[in-house]
Amino acid sequence: MIDLFSLGLTHVLMAIAAWRLVRRADLDRDDAVEKPRAAWGRAPDA
Repeated sequence: MIDLFSLGLTHVLMAIAAWRLVRRADLDRDDAVEKPRAAWGRAPDA
């Protein structure tokens, strides 16, 4: 039972990570390299 739970949990977490990567808007833009996003959506420190 634990093996199936851990296998399912890891697959769900990988699917969530893939979904978040696919939904990023800056993956298809070339100017995204010049303006990096701040971690966790915070404003970058000056």
